[in-house]
Amino acid sequence: MTRHETPEIPNPDMVPAPSTKGCRNAPILKQRGQHEVFCGLTGIIWLHRKMQDAFFLVVGSRTCAHLLQSAAGVMIFAEPRFGTAILEEGDLAGLKNAQDELERVVQDLLARRTDIRQLFLVGSCPSEVIKLDLARAAERLSAQYAPKVRVLNYSGSGIETTFTEGEDACLAAMVPVLPDTDARQLLMVGALPDVVEDQALDLLAKLGIENVSVLPARTLDSGISVGPNTVFALTQPFLGGTHAALERRGARHIPAPFPFGEEGTTAWLLAVAQEFGVDQAHFDAVTDAPRARARRAIAKAGETLSSKSIFFFPDSQMEIPLARFLTRECGMQAIEVSAPFIHKGIVGPDMDLLDEGPTIAEGQDVDLQLDRCRNARPDLTVCGLGLANPLEAEGLATKWAIELVFSPVHFYEQAGDLAGLFSRPLRRREMLRLEAAE
Repeated sequence: MTRHETPEIPNPDMVPAPSTKGCRNAPILKQRGQHEVFCGLTGIIWLHRKMQDAFFLVVGSRTCAHLLQSAAGVMIFAEPRFGTAILEEGDLAGLKNAQDELERVVQDLLARRTDIRQLFLVGSCPSEVIKLDLARAAERLSAQYAPKVRVLNYSGSGIETTFTEGEDACLAAMVPVLPDTDARQLLMVGALPDVVEDQALDLLAKLGIENVSVLPARTLDSGISVGPNTVFALTQPFLGGTHAALERRGARHIPAPFPFGEEGTTAWLLAVAQEFGVDQAHFDAVTDAPRARARRAIAKAGETLSSKSIFFFPDSQMEIPLARFLTRECGMQAIEVSAPFIHKGIVGPDMDLLDEGPTIAEGQDVDLQLDRCRNARPDLTVCGLGLANPLEAEGLATKWAIELVFSPVHFYEQAGDLAGLFSRPLRRREMLRLEAAE
């Protein structure tokens, strides 16, 4: 099957105008030193809700178990789709055969939870320190329990990774076992809340784009496959490993700004529409109404955000697309936009739209970056949990980066909510200032 030719776009208003120069080729400040990271196991909290027949078995310590229990907020009588195979002192000291112990735990789990179709063995800092070979264990267990249960493994260790890489590692582990196909199809890649995913699929269906699959799917029997006629569009900017894995399977990436805000969503949909030969008039008819709703919703928060400055610490890899949204659609001024990693093949389209001016940084030396933030005194600082309280104590308004991953923020209907996540800390700070002045 041949690739569709890109149609001409007669309406330039539908294509976001690039900045004068953009930031794609701007110098990048690269620093390595002490850095703040949050554990990659965190991704399980949203993945276990998304994948309804999957179970995530963390091979780790009691600390891993406590993290998941507290971060997920699961009550004691609930039965979530994750758990921890706790490494005891004997496992860590090599006094027990950890592989045999793991097989016993898996056997007990699958006997009790007959609804499990996909089992992920998730590595942690402790399991990686003792060099426990979970890849070999997953291969052996998958052969033992196939075809009823598929067993895969990935690393959720927080030793050198940022927390969103847990999802990336999980999806990348799924790609090699997807069935082959020669069908012309679109694969939408990235875990979204069900309601947001349904909205995106509805827009694609109205555009006339058929044969659309989602990775991760809600169940194993969803029929996802991949091949040389598969094109994929990312909905999350932190999926570099998954991007590479799909390209190794012959799929082709559709580069686009990420669907944050009205502009980003329109640009993302337009890139997909062009790939599938959707004509401009039909694109306008489908998107005009939701675009208008998104603009109105953003405008409410924009009154608070306009002309305010913002500083991004590296945390989630969502920083560059969010900076594009806040500066172009909400009128904010970016001082520094830093990300753990900058993959220009993924965030390049957003960098093209991000006005030249802010410092673009990759990686972190946290002490040096804190000095830059204190000197700049931004109106709002986006950072991890470990930095937020100290900065608040110094009089800086902050936004937790992790909240942006847990909240529905993609596509048109969530554009106002996304802007509101940034405007609320500023409104709260203003209310406190007024109260103190009385």
